[in-house]
Amino acid sequence: MIDNLKKILNEDQDPKAIEKITAKLENLLMSNEEVGYIAVQKKPAVTIFPDSIVVTNKRIILCKPKNLGLSMEFIDYDWDDIAGSFVKEGILGADFTFTTNSDLTHTVDYLPKNQARKLYTYAKEQLDLLKNPKVATPVVEEVKADIPVVEEVVEEIQAEEVTHFAELMPTPNEVIRDTEVEAPISEEKGLAHLSQDELFAKLQNYKKLLDNGLILQGEYDRLKSDILKYL
Repeated sequence: MIDNLKKILNEDQDPKAIEKITAKLENLLMSNEEVGYIAVQKKPAVTIFPDSIVVTNKRIILCKPKNLGLSMEFIDYDWDDIAGSFVKEGILGADFTFTTNSDLTHTVDYLPKNQARKLYTYAKEQLDLLKNPKVATPVVEEVKADIPVVEEVVEEIQAEEVTHFAELMPTPNEVIRDTEVEAPISEEKGLAHLSQDELFAKLQNYKKLLDNGLILQGEYDRLKSDILKYL
């Protein structure tokens, strides 16, 4: 943990803020839980009590000072509760946003761009590990034994001659099914070429349509699921 903190402090974090957070985290971390990254808010004006966000190998922790910095509020979300994460860069910094499976959205604004990017990268790695866990490949010992070689006999089968060209043509039902399958594939290819900002904007537009009653909940869930594949 000390090595990670030394690396973090090289990226313009407030040392006093990091010191306060790590002192609190020592009593909050679970067994086998390691801090991966800490990003600290840096507003254009002087920020006496900045918010910060901590990512570990088990969860995301939001740290918000309270009572003039005398106490701190911690809100945490396990990685399996996170639906997606986004970064939006501006002139004065970047916003890091993550959504939960229960449609909650949290944003920490005015983060230095380098911190926001590393925060986003670490979050993506944890979500990828959750979706595609690494399975250890079992080591199979090579067994040297005299195994008899069995020759495979392939029986030749004469192909039947087609006398009617109609047999080679697809039926109308088959053409319709092929068209139905290709439509969503082309839509997904369109989403793949969009940027993170464009995908996030699409997701916000779909949420507005749902709130205004223009689309149903089921359709919104399907559209949201398609977009989150590329975030």
